Amino acid sequence: MFQLDFYGTLVAASLVLLLGRGLVSRVGFLRTYNIPEPVAGGLVVALLLLTLRLFDVEVRFDTSLQMPLMLAFFATIGLNADFASLKKGGRVVSVFLLVVTGLLVVQNAMGIGLATALGLDPLMGLLTGSVTLSGGHGTGAAWGATFTEQYGLASASELAMASATFGLVLGGLIGGPVARLLIKRVKTPGLTHEEVQLPKGFEQPNEERSITPFSFIETLALISVSLLGGNLLNGLLQGTAFELPTFVCVLFVGVILRNGLSALGLYQVFEREVSVLGNVSLSLFLAIALMSLKLWDLAALALPIFILLVAQTLVMALYAIFVTFRVMGSNYDAAVLAAGHCGFGLGATPTAIANMQAVTQRYGPSQIAFLVVPMVGAFFIDIINVIVIKLYLLLPFLGAGS
Repeated sequence: MFQLDFYGTLVAASLVLLLGRGLVSRVGFLRTYNIPEPVAGGLVVALLLLTLRLFDVEVRFDTSLQMPLMLAFFATIGLNADFASLKKGGRVVSVFLLVVTGLLVVQNAMGIGLATALGLDPLMGLLTGSVTLSGGHGTGAAWGATFTEQYGLASASELAMASATFGLVLGGLIGGPVARLLIKRVKTPGLTHEEVQLPKGFEQPNEERSITPFSFIETLALISVSLLGGNLLNGLLQGTAFELPTFVCVLFVGVILRNGLSALGLYQVFEREVSVLGNVSLSLFLAIALMSLKLWDLAALALPIFILLVAQTLVMALYAIFVTFRVMGSNYDAAVLAAGHCGFGLGATPTAIANMQAVTQRYGPSQIAFLVVPMVGAFFIDIINVIVIKLYLLLPFLGAGS
């Protein structure tokens, strides 16, 4: 077994990003179907490690950097969210929130129904529904322990991790093809008029942005304060009815920090620096997350569970095409939103952003998508998902084992 330390893992993650960039620029298939660079590079390395494992060679990474990078990414989402923009996109946020809530209900109904039809415990269906797909690894780990302790479901945590891994991989793979299919039906803005206004937030990550060392340090300080404040807030909320994941607390502190400083006239956040640091954190986080995937966990999945997850992937793609796209206006912005929805509907918000970046880099900007998806995918969905899961657990044939 080979164990890479902190520096070795950082080198590996950087090389994964360079590999992904090279693959996407040279392989037409990846470019055509808008596969994000970190996803392309990360999955190639994960498959290589799976092959090495067949020869009893195992490579392990130091993932201690993964959590800080993820939190830094969510801090930049908060620092990019000014109330004026959110107010402007208020109606779109509300409609998209309804669409997302609809998927949570559909995922759980599909999971429970198919699990019952396959002769599995209905709780397994719920676990392979919104718990791990829209919820991700964090939500899956928390509910997996609950399902084992309170409902007697054996190996729930292992199933949750495998299901969330499956979702993370497929979420990064289906968003681009879904967007490509939808974009054929709409007019795209193109990349010609972007020079008039510099891209904001996480749009067009490869565009050059003018920054100075001092403004960079100021932004780094804001991100650091968001991380510290978010962790303190998370500690205060633990064990209460308002307990939230750490990344949601960090995002919330970032929003308050940005808008509070602006309202008091003390400081105006530089979006250029925030977006650069956010994009770097996002790319490195995805690279480490994907290259560290234990794909052999997926190989160990029983056939009925695999059928459940494949069905959920198909449901996500169809929902994005026939519901998300149509309800959100059947235009270019709606197509980008559909790609993002595939990302966090199966995987996580970072995957959603990467999906949308892959699309907008090729077809042109979509400011409304980058305003709506980070806030809904990172903040609102976790709160609504908990409510939806608890309502499903009230069903007599699910809660009977409690």
